[in-house]
Amino acid sequence: MRITTRTAAASSLVALTALALVGVQAGAATAATTATCTTANTKLTVTEAARPINHLLLKATNTGTTTCNAYYAPLLRAGADAQAPLARVEDSKPQAVVTLEPGESAYAGIATYSPDGEGGATEKTLGVFFTDRNAGGTGKEKTLNLPNGGVFFNSAAAVTYWQDNAADALTW
Repeated sequence: MRITTRTAAASSLVALTALALVGVQAGAATAATTATCTTANTKLTVTEAARPINHLLLKATNTGTTTCNAYYAPLLRAGADAQAPLARVEDSKPQAVVTLEPGESAYAGIATYSPDGEGGATEKTLGVFFTDRNAGGTGKEKTLNLPNGGVFFNSAAAVTYWQDNAADALTW
């Protein structure tokens, strides 16, 4: 009886080890087929949001053939002469990285100004960079024309982290 129990336990251990190895290999294969979203593998659009006021909606659609991850928040440059990217809305950080299958979209809300902000100017373009897993910029900048021939930005302008739906992106 003891020999049978030990043999069964040993067989179970071998089976579990084999399954764990297969799981690790499958995880590695998944990671290898997931890219970082960049301006090269996505289509970017920016539109004026109906609500809340003073907000734009940035949409990134995966146009590639593999899954891509939209890390952190986009790095945005309001106007060609901008010296620094817009601030991130830290409260908008999602629980997980937004992963896009081909054809799926991610969204970032952009608050363009607030009465509490200082200075400001009407800008005609928005420069967009994606970020990598280390929060550094990736690829080339994509320059988008802003709606209505230009949008007013002041020092209170900020962008949300990437979200998997437009409603969440416009919450902040």
